[in-house]
Amino acid sequence: MLDPILTEPWHYVTEWFQNEDGTTFETAHGQAFWAYAGHEPRLNHFFNDAMASDAQLVSSVVIRECKGVFEGVNSLVDVGGGTGAVGKAIADAFPDLKSTNLSYVAGDMFEAIPTADAVLLKTLFVILNFLINTIMIVNDKHWILHDWSDEESLCILKKCKDAISIENKEGKIIIIDIVLENKKGDDNYIETQLFFDMLMMVLVTGRERNEKEWAKLFYDAGFSDYKITPVLGLRSLIEVYP
Repeated sequence: MLDPILTEPWHYVTEWFQNEDGTTFETAHGQAFWAYAGHEPRLNHFFNDAMASDAQLVSSVVIRECKGVFEGVNSLVDVGGGTGAVGKAIADAFPDLKSTNLSYVAGDMFEAIPTADAVLLKTLFVILNFLINTIMIVNDKHWILHDWSDEESLCILKKCKDAISIENKEGKIIIIDIVLENKKGDDNYIETQLFFDMLMMVLVTGRERNEKEWAKLFYDAGFSDYKITPVLGLRSLIEVYP
């Protein structure tokens, strides 16, 4: 968080409000975060390291506290999984689970997501588990959905719904992400939530969302119901049903 590549954009907020750039990161560095990371080894390296480290913590808690989510799942597909930390942790915990890292498979989650019994998206804290026999993890660089705008997130959710809507099977999406809430009297909790929301504004086109905003995304994408379970600090596990 303190590397100059990430702190510099905070100095360009005023300028950003007066131009047409998508983010203050783009104003500061001349291109979007993801494009910049693609050719800047230092940013790509420390970003991947940070995400892999967080993935180990989150996956260990999820496997311990939410083990039932993965029971009965036969295969796991890690879409854009980077180092594959989440997929590997789940596969290790469930030896009968077939695990594939789709970071080596051509594809674009905005265009299509391979069909599966279950789809798992871990967005820096988001996991979406769709269906009940195969899981896809979309990007263990975490927080898939909080990295993207509502329009982009809606597109991803619809593609995921398409991926699980096969052979008349019913599954679910499991999202691990921040659900904004107002905890009166806990200033540190509120300030940390707001920091992450501002961080998404500065670096990418995303945002943090409260329950009402999450629900609107799910229903607009064609899902029928959801369940939120607090699981790790700021983060919750959200199960979304088609």
